[in-house]
Amino acid sequence: MKSQKVNDLTRGNVWKLLLFYSLPLLGSALVQQAYSLVDLLVVGKFAANGQLALTAVGESTIVVNILLAFALGCNGGCSVVMARFFGAKENKSVHETVNTAFIAFAILCAALMALGFSLGRVSMDILSVEEGEVMDGALSYLYIFTGSMPFVFLYNIGCGICSALGDSKSPFYFLVFSSLVNVVLDLLFVAAFHWDVAGAAWATFISQALSCVPTCFVLFKKLKAVGYEGKARLFDGKICASLFAASVPVILQNSFVSVGNFFVQKRINLLSTDGTFSEAAGFTTAFKLVQIANVGVGTMTNGLANFCSQNRAAGEYGRIKQGYFAVMCYALITNLIFLTLCQCLPRPLTDMFINNPTERAVECSVLYLRIVSAFLPAVCVKIVSDGAVRGCGGNLGFTISTFTDLILRVAMVYILVGPLGFAGVGWAWAIGWSVSTFIAVGFLAARLHKIKAECIKLSEKNEAVIAGGADGA
Repeated sequence: MKSQKVNDLTRGNVWKLLLFYSLPLLGSALVQQAYSLVDLLVVGKFAANGQLALTAVGESTIVVNILLAFALGCNGGCSVVMARFFGAKENKSVHETVNTAFIAFAILCAALMALGFSLGRVSMDILSVEEGEVMDGALSYLYIFTGSMPFVFLYNIGCGICSALGDSKSPFYFLVFSSLVNVVLDLLFVAAFHWDVAGAAWATFISQALSCVPTCFVLFKKLKAVGYEGKARLFDGKICASLFAASVPVILQNSFVSVGNFFVQKRINLLSTDGTFSEAAGFTTAFKLVQIANVGVGTMTNGLANFCSQNRAAGEYGRIKQGYFAVMCYALITNLIFLTLCQCLPRPLTDMFINNPTERAVECSVLYLRIVSAFLPAVCVKIVSDGAVRGCGGNLGFTISTFTDLILRVAMVYILVGPLGFAGVGWAWAIGWSVSTFIAVGFLAARLHKIKAECIKLSEKNEAVIAGGADGA
């Protein structure tokens, strides 16, 4: 196998570089969403009671996403710290970051698994899920996913490190492999063996475990290409603090959004009074479709965060601004495609997921899609701005915009559902996205002003060093 290469994001045409760097990240996000979509599609179409089984997956996914938020946060945090050291050519610190990340995040993973196993039933009770088929299926999915957490963490940390070193293609290949395995096992376990919700969970568990093998192999080959002098420490307290400082905002964004969705789901469950969980099934379907658009943009901006982090370390302010506008254009194009599909084909998209749905489930899904998709461009601006702020070290601004979005959405659901019915859920999303977008853009403008001064100072320092060297020669 030929030696692995690492990519310097501080050189080359910004638009072309970010296009080819972002495409695999976008592909990875879409494939990863397809990964979970397959669970919903197969369960909704082939389980004994498709609508109830789909609801069970949706209920468990609310809790699963809270656990998954930590793994995604570790991916983003590790990636930003690694990119900063790599951009500054501090190769020894690159290796120490890897060592520290694996130890610190292994401890975090163990703690989350303990919580997942011990609080599963409590979480379903809080969601107002009654005893029966939905409760049994949701707990089965949740417990099996919790057992797969070590593989989820290992995969996400490995992909974050590869992305920080400028390689966005390898994670995409790993994910395609894992997704293909997941599709085959979903069809085998659910459609052929009739294991229903548990079958979908086991398919995910096995495919995630298998994806870790190529991830680890390529990761260690790639790290060999980053040479350094001396002996790298196994654990570094300062690097650990940097990892958590960079990871916490991403964890907060994902976990608090998931916690918000938890309380939203509870409110939606209370709308169902006939035992069909029609409102919950409609929301699960529509929410997943909208999530695909935003997760794709979010993953592209993880690349932007790496790009900004490397260029900040190199003092390249102009490239940071160019990179922001380039990713903004690419992300808006992506979201506009999803907006068009959701506005023009809400009923066919819904019918893809549920076998013989109730008319109420379809009505709720279509209503949510039409309201929320209209605001996809607004949230796109927010997500891209947040990514640039995070890459430039502005964790506070990133966190505040995320909290604003979350608090407004949850509050508006409880305020608007009474007078507007299920439509209030969609309008709550629209209000939260719109307000938080203005906040995110404001923090970005302030952060870029500070980064410009930093880069000018660094550039003057480098020029002085070069001049001093020329005089000495």
